Amino acid sequence: MQDLSVFENARLAAQALVPMGSWLRRADRAAAPIAAAEAALRRVGVADPHVPVRTLSHGQQRQLEIAVALAGNPRVLLLDEPLAGTGPEDAAPIAELMRELSRDHAVLLIEHDMDVVFSVADVVTVMVDGRVLAQGTPTEIQRSDAVRDAYLGHGVA
Repeated sequence: MQDLSVFENARLAAQALVPMGSWLRRADRAAAPIAAAEAALRRVGVADPHVPVRTLSHGQQRQLEIAVALAGNPRVLLLDEPLAGTGPEDAAPIAELMRELSRDHAVLLIEHDMDVVFSVADVVTVMVDGRVLAQGTPTEIQRSDAVRDAYLGHGVA
């Protein structure tokens, strides 16, 4: 929804939780999606909620995607490659945001930037060809010969 504002995107996500038509009948129900959207945007650090989404950088759009998910008041956040296509200048704030979100939410993160995964995750599951190869703490995964062999090849230390 590139032509809508950042706020409108978050509000629509929050509004989707309100039963159809009920927000028209009660003012307090109409205000709830607005408050949820504002809270989600504050949480991810969106600077200007009134700009069109199309004007955001790729990293800012990724932050908005997380805000849209938060506007729905989830208990579990499923983040599928939130750093894909971002540079280091965008990846660092998003990684910090994921660390902060993990304090209040269960976070399932699918990500290929292993430095970020190791800095964010409590438990890492490594898969190869759709099967679990290893599971453990970031330190255990970093020390795993099986993981090194699968991803770096034999003889690499």
